[in-house]
Amino acid sequence: MTILDKIIAHKRQEVATRQGLVPAKLLEQSLYMNAQPLSLRRYLQRDDLSGIIAEFKRKSPSKGVINAHAPVERTTLGYMQAGASALSILTDTEFFGGKNEDLTTARRYNFCPILRKDFVVDEYQILEAKSIGADAVLLIAAVLSPEEVLRLGRLAKSLGLEVLLEIHNAEELVRTLHPDAVSLVGVNNRNLHDFSVSLDTSGELAQRIPEEFVKVTESGLTSAAEIEALRAVGYRGFLIGETFMRNSRPEKACAALVQQLRHTEAVTLL
Repeated sequence: MTILDKIIAHKRQEVATRQGLVPAKLLEQSLYMNAQPLSLRRYLQRDDLSGIIAEFKRKSPSKGVINAHAPVERTTLGYMQAGASALSILTDTEFFGGKNEDLTTARRYNFCPILRKDFVVDEYQILEAKSIGADAVLLIAAVLSPEEVLRLGRLAKSLGLEVLLEIHNAEELVRTLHPDAVSLVGVNNRNLHDFSVSLDTSGELAQRIPEEFVKVTESGLTSAAEIEALRAVGYRGFLIGETFMRNSRPEKACAALVQQLRHTEAVTLL
């Protein structure tokens, strides 16, 4: 049983428990259910922003505790002031140390697209994402069938949420990419079996992703040079978490990278 198998098995039990405690009808009473979500797709395509999706996560199965003490409000607000295009908030508790309240706190302090990063296996989680203030949800091709991606993606879109489909290889892309259910495609550079990371994964898959989808690269990004190289092959979104969260002040690490990126872009224009 891989760590991903364990996460999904636990998630199914967790969702069943939450449904019993907070039925869908209660979620539908949230003030956010009537709010107009912001478009992650549009923000990533803005030329005046960095394209960085700055992530807030406390720990991970592969790295253990990364940063247990950074406050959500200061970190996320700092990310946006630094020049990030959007936020990604981990809401999984068992394996990533997150919670739904992290996202609602980030929503309260920031006017920007927020991606709810979790392991979605049930329609309930889509409603939940909307109810806590998310603008977009992650669907992971490695744990969902094509039919599940289509069903969950259509539900998300009906609520105004955008869908970021995460893939790890060409087979997942071909198998699960539904134009009427997905807005963005994210290539995770982390191998789910051994947790190794290679940016070559994004490079190799860039041309396979149809132009109609905004391309996002995830995991392993640490420098402006890497961002520029991937931007050159079509990526507009750059999801970065651990690189920032390893710093005692993640928002400062984000600001340093954005400044590095702007300097690189300025030099390129000369």
